[in-house]
Order: sequence, then C-alpha cells, then structure tokens
Amino acid sequence: MKRSYTLYIGLLLVVCTGMFAQAFAHQLQPSSLELRQLTPERYEVIWRAPIYYGKPHPAKLQLPEHWQTVGKPTVRQLSDSALHRRVVSVPNGVIDGGVIRFIGLEATITDVFVRFIWLDGSQTTAIARPNQPWVDIVGQRSGWQVAGDYTVLGVDHILSGYDHLTFVLALLLIVSGARRLLITVTSFTLAHSITLAAATLGVMWVPGPPVEATISLSILFLASELVKVNRGQASLTARYPWIVAFVFGLLHGFGFAGALNDIGLPQNEIALALLMFNVGVELGQLLFIAAILVLVTALRKVRIEWPAWARQLPAYGIGGIAAFWFIERVSGF
Repeated sequence: MKRSYTLYIGLLLVVCTGMFAQAFAHQLQPSSLELRQLTPERYEVIWRAPIYYGKPHPAKLQLPEHWQTVGKPTVRQLSDSALHRRVVSVPNGVIDGGVIRFIGLEATITDVFVRFIWLDGSQTTAIARPNQPWVDIVGQRSGWQVAGDYTVLGVDHILSGYDHLTFVLALLLIVSGARRLLITVTSFTLAHSITLAAATLGVMWVPGPPVEATISLSILFLASELVKVNRGQASLTARYPWIVAFVFGLLHGFGFAGALNDIGLPQNEIALALLMFNVGVELGQLLFIAAILVLVTALRKVRIEWPAWARQLPAYGIGGIAAFWFIERVSGF
C-alpha cells in the first residue's frame, strides 16, 4: 500500500473504530440459552441476557406454551448480563417439534446461541438471528447445520472483535508488498488456529482477562512500530512481519478460544464445529482485508496533500485506542 493511501485509510478506520468500538461493544455481545435435561420430562433453562448501558436485553424469551415452570424462577445480576434460571416440565418429555421464540430480537443486531444438553451428555446447538428470531427444537442437527452455525459464529466473532481487527489493520499499515502481506496474514492465521484448537480442546489453558489485556498490548506494540516506520527508523515488524504476526497470533488464538468456550461445542461434532468456527474467523478476516483494499483502490482517484505531522495520526490513534482497552481490561481484573 502506498503511504499516502495508507495514511488516508488509516485515519478513516481509526476514527471509525474509536467512534463505534465503545458505542457498540455491548450491543454485539451475544445472548445464550441453555436447556439441560435433568430427567426425561424436566429441563433446566438458563437464559443469559446481556445488559446494555444498564438496561436489559430487549429480546424476551418465549418457551412453548405447554411447558410448565416448576418452582420459582431466579434472576442473578452479573456485571455484564442477567442470568435467568428456571426448571420446566415438558408433558411426556417430548420436545421435538416445539419452537422457542425470542420476541424483540429482530430489533437488535445480535444472535442468540442455543444449546441443548441431553441426559446422555450429547448436545445439540442452534442459532436464532434477528432475521429469524426463533429456533425449532430437534433432537439432533445434521453436520451441515452444525457447520453452518459455527461458520456464522466465527464470522460474527471476528467482525465484532474490534481489537483483533485493529491488530490486523496495524499490520496492513506496516507491511508493504502483496507477497509479504500474504505471508504475514497466513502466519497470523496459522498461529491463532493452533492456540484456538489447543485451548478449546483443553490441551492448554490461559485465564481470559490477562489474555484480553495482553492483546491490547500487542496492538499498542504495533502502533509504536508504525511510528518507527513513518519516521524511517528500523522496525522489527517491518523487517520480520511474519514472525511478529505468528507470535502475537498465538496470543489472539486464546482470545478466540475464550469466546468459543463460552459458546461450547456439540459433543458429537467437536472437530467439525471447531474447524468451521476457525473457517468463519478466517472468512471474516479476509472480508475485512478485502474491504480495506477495495477502499484503497477507490481512494487512488482522490489526491490529498497531507502535512508531514499527519502521517503519525493513524499510529497515535491506534495506540490511544489500545491503551484505553488495556486500562479498561486491567481495571476489570
């Protein structure tokens, strides 16, 4: 990417990230519903509804009419969500063919991940979306359905992960040349695929809060590297971008794994779900990179004379956002 276009696109995306990252961070939190079979006729229902600026999630859970609540439902207020629990009795234990609806979900931009855990330990997953705010209850979902669900989850996660996208943006601003960029992105992809699989399968485990805080530091490091590049100074990332991308990619993989562990994997399709979630992450990442390149191509027709001091604005913008994220995440320990 030529530096004039790099400056323009960097400024634009940094401003957009700064404006919308905080405005939509909570709106992009997914909701989740878990139904755990306790006996042939009874299920524990756990509805996790994120809190938006002190207000509950606008979507309301609607279970099938013939399901009967047993005992008193409870609500537990967490820092970022409300956890609703109840036990329901299903006549004759037959739930196939029922429909769970999420009233008001169509007015949001988030999905609801639904998981059924059966008596034998097997699991079934489904997703309700704003354009389809319900799920049909079935005993088992086909491999194609699982693949589609987890691919969409992967795409949603990366496109709502402003920290991951900001890291990729910083790499794009530093690395020049199509071949070097391809190798760098491939290295980042390979690295986070390794730790995503290892952490999800229980081979390795790192606490989530420190991972998220360190991810913000990785972005801050790239911002400092971008300052060096703009000044014509030696930069480790500019010289060995694939190494830097690989090392930090391992870290970002733990971040992806944290989100996937919150969702869970269907026990009968673990490998497929893990693979397709990773594919979804890569598709979302490629969409982001493609959007930047398309925008750069369009901006080639625009001639803007930038003052010398403005060249550092993208780096300072990225660094400022990363520093804010770091302080926010550390304060939440």
